[in-house]
Amino acid sequence: MAVLQEPVKAVIRRHWLLVVFLTLGVVLRVLATVAYRPAIVYTDSVQYLTNMGKLSPDQLNPIGYDFVLGPLVWISGLTFVVIVQHLVGLLLGVAIYALARRLTVYRWLAAVAAAPLLLDAYQVQIEQNIMAETTFDVILVAILWLLLGRVPGWKRAAVVGVLIGAAFTVRAIGMVLLIAVVLYLVVVGNAWRKRRMDVVRRTAAAVAGFAVVFAAYVGYYHGETGRWGFTGAENQILYGRTATVANCAKLPLNDGTRLFCPKEPLGARLGVDKYAHNHYGDPNWPGPLPPGTTKRQLATEFAHLVITHQPLDVTWAALKDFAKGFAPTRTSSPNDVPLSRWQFQLSYPNLNDPNTAKAAVKWGGSEPHVAHVPAVILRAYQLHGGYTSGALLGLYALIALAAVAGLGRAKTSGLRSAALLPVAAGVILLLGSAAFEFSWRYQLPGLVFFPLAGAIGLRAVLGKDQARPAMADYPDTVDSLAVKDFGTKEFAPVVVVIAAYNEAGGIGQVLTNMPRTCAGLPVDVLVVVDGSTDDTAEIAREHGAFVCVAPSNRGQGAALRLGYNLAAAGGAEYVVTTDADGQYDNSELEVLLEPILTDRADFVTGSRRLGAEDADSRLRWVGVRVFAVLASILTRRKLTDTSFGFRAMRSGLATAVTLREPQYQSSELLLGALAIGARVVELPMTMRRRGDGSSKKGPGLVYGANYGRVMTTTWLREYVLRRSRRRAQAWRTPAGRTARTSR
Repeated sequence: MAVLQEPVKAVIRRHWLLVVFLTLGVVLRVLATVAYRPAIVYTDSVQYLTNMGKLSPDQLNPIGYDFVLGPLVWISGLTFVVIVQHLVGLLLGVAIYALARRLTVYRWLAAVAAAPLLLDAYQVQIEQNIMAETTFDVILVAILWLLLGRVPGWKRAAVVGVLIGAAFTVRAIGMVLLIAVVLYLVVVGNAWRKRRMDVVRRTAAAVAGFAVVFAAYVGYYHGETGRWGFTGAENQILYGRTATVANCAKLPLNDGTRLFCPKEPLGARLGVDKYAHNHYGDPNWPGPLPPGTTKRQLATEFAHLVITHQPLDVTWAALKDFAKGFAPTRTSSPNDVPLSRWQFQLSYPNLNDPNTAKAAVKWGGSEPHVAHVPAVILRAYQLHGGYTSGALLGLYALIALAAVAGLGRAKTSGLRSAALLPVAAGVILLLGSAAFEFSWRYQLPGLVFFPLAGAIGLRAVLGKDQARPAMADYPDTVDSLAVKDFGTKEFAPVVVVIAAYNEAGGIGQVLTNMPRTCAGLPVDVLVVVDGSTDDTAEIAREHGAFVCVAPSNRGQGAALRLGYNLAAAGGAEYVVTTDADGQYDNSELEVLLEPILTDRADFVTGSRRLGAEDADSRLRWVGVRVFAVLASILTRRKLTDTSFGFRAMRSGLATAVTLREPQYQSSELLLGALAIGARVVELPMTMRRRGDGSSKKGPGLVYGANYGRVMTTTWLREYVLRRSRRRAQAWRTPAGRTARTSR
């Protein structure tokens, strides 16, 4: 069992942020399932349920969802339906995460892309409804999986075309996805420049795949109704949109179409929903019609007149509704579909419609009811920020478009077309929905598309992640090989540990300037050569340093951890770290150690902000200050510099802190030391420009993103999950007392 548990622990540790989001998503969905029994039955839900057997294609909604709903209801009723939909919602979040990782998106960023589907309260609420949205999302994610990650051939494109057809049968607006897919198929792999016949074949295959499904559906519609069409909603929704802007005084209306002109004056019109459903849906409206005409015919004629004579007004109205989806908060205009329809309520919704209770009893086996406590929790979560801001979705879209345009490192990333597909699909789908009617329900596909697009775009702009997998417990395989080769050594009370990777040009000068004594104590230098390919090790030995060579390059954090343990094993009382590039003034060593030697501290770190800095990067200058603020907030202790490499600590402390990060380790060590009760002091120190070679830290934004990731994950591990408690009890100062928490 222990053998099986270890891989599971490794997976959880590697994908911990997704696991956190997934766990919270499970909690939300359990609460929803318990709160609203047997399910939330909305007006459209009744229509889906009553149409499961008849499969009439001329209803308000297409019949595709009924093919999913019918078997689930037959198996175990409405509660089983929403349980399945909730499980699918969780799997969709995992699928988005896996797809992002497949496209080499950083792990933390992939988890952020999955978070909206897992945690957005409106997504959870719609899954609790007997509604088609979850099924629609499954098709959207399937399309993304088939197209992204590899250049699709014509067979794969044909399958995607069929899936777009399936999306159309679930929600008619799904047909507009064909535009985004064709655009992607034209540009992906730059085939339109070199292999145009490949573009023609795969594009034609996608269109043909959709056409097969569309033609079959239209044929079925004609066979059932005797007329050509594909949905019973096309006339009333189009009428509702045009009625809001129709300037009847300037339209060439006849006696029939004039009946459809709203009575309310321009500027005081009702919303699309009112005209499309309350007015058009009233069997007695608009009154007697001219002989030989029908409501459907006249409504269609009226809508076409408005579109023909007022195209700009109709377009502007649609664009304004489209823009609403990117509002920072969830609000709705007076004439929009009420936002409350998609919010968790403290009483069972829609009970004013007698069909709601009848449907719940008939297909759910019980009267509709609400469990108060979970409903209160869900509503509070939803109303107080438990949703994805529209402004954030807009930011994701802009980042994706920046990548498509080739900003930053996007031109060489190979991900520009991958960013294009989800952002284009999201924009086209939501714009198509807004062209008919705005509803926050219709914005939910944006949770599938925009976060993923933004994650792909950011990865493209910033470049490949330089982060390496977290380290196993000390000693790992590389540590063991290095220790075996190093042998057993006895060290002076003070050991300066230097991690070095290809530092032959600068290490000699650093060692030459290193003090041999400090406050009357002898000083040894231990250089841990991290898989270098130059003669760093030979130069270090020539300058009298102890040298341990790791057989492979793992990163500064791994080299330093190895050095801490070697120093402690060799009898060192105090460990000091400095860099091999000459950025720190080693003559300040005694100042650095003084608070520890006088028992005022257990861990001392320099601070360039308190001292002096010759900054060579404005971005790094900003980063030092931003991360100092973040660390101060997380630890509730004022810190000014979390990444200063000139530090001193007791050797027992150095080996007591959990160190997992092979690269971005400085904040992990600092926060870890604070978490186990070490007394931490910052001192003003000097930081110079790098003396030789180039930085190994990678691009500034990528480094900053990874540094922030390490800081937050360390805080979560050491402060939130309290993994440091046992080590805090075990770690003792040389006097035998537990170290006090710094103030």
